Amino acid sequence: MLRIGTRGSQLATTQAGHIRDALRERGVECELTIVSTPGDRSQAPVERIGVGVFTQELREAMARGECDIAVHSLKDLPTAPDQRFRLVVPKRADVREALIARAGMTLAELPEGATVGTSAPRRISQLRAIRPDLDIRPLRGNIDSRMARVGADLDAVVLAAAGLQRIGVLDRATELFDPHRFLPAPAQGALAVEARPEVADVIAPLACRQATWETTVERRVLRSLEAGCTAPVAAYASGNTVTAGVFALDGSRQLVDSFTGEDPVALGNQAAAMLLQRGAAELLR
Repeated sequence: MLRIGTRGSQLATTQAGHIRDALRERGVECELTIVSTPGDRSQAPVERIGVGVFTQELREAMARGECDIAVHSLKDLPTAPDQRFRLVVPKRADVREALIARAGMTLAELPEGATVGTSAPRRISQLRAIRPDLDIRPLRGNIDSRMARVGADLDAVVLAAAGLQRIGVLDRATELFDPHRFLPAPAQGALAVEARPEVADVIAPLACRQATWETTVERRVLRSLEAGCTAPVAAYASGNTVTAGVFALDGSRQLVDSFTGEDPVALGNQAAAMLLQRGAAELLR
């Protein structure tokens, strides 16, 4: 019986459950194993504690032999690969950002000075560029607790559509943003399935060629910019094109451009190099 390591949140266990079911369909006997991480026990914003605290403990549990496979949100993983394990990217979910607002409002319909919850610098900077009048508030907790604040102390929250989709509440979104207008995080909507080398063949059939290409480009942009996954950096790859952006946190400046190519690593490097030429390093500081 193979053990699939996952955090204990509803979203994490749902994501890992999809992988468990996919493996069972292929005749693999497997079960979920809950791994507690320091991040799960902290009330600090993710941007302060770092998303790596969620993924690293899963990796260490796998290295200790407590589980054979681990399921992560790919956007939370460091861009440098962990040579101890094999990684595949399954078919990707919705890449878009979602607004959940009171009274069914869209972003344009929110009143002046409306309170919007998000702690991600990438989201904050893009929201301020579109609506500089908004009052952006920190947001922490699981999906349910974040959504529960809408109509209580917040007018709206911004969440990843993929998470809403996976737990079956995407219909709560009052607006889904065009990913070219409101750029998502690199690898948003994608899972990473890692395995110990001795069971790597088990996860190989889960790999999606398109999702792998897209996320390789997007994460290469992030890596080449030497930016962390909580930096105000966004990237969205589709077809053979990537649109990448770096933003000033106050929304006053944004560097966004699109690039086309065939090799995902070379394309990501090219996009990052051009953004650096235009002054990305200054915004990242």
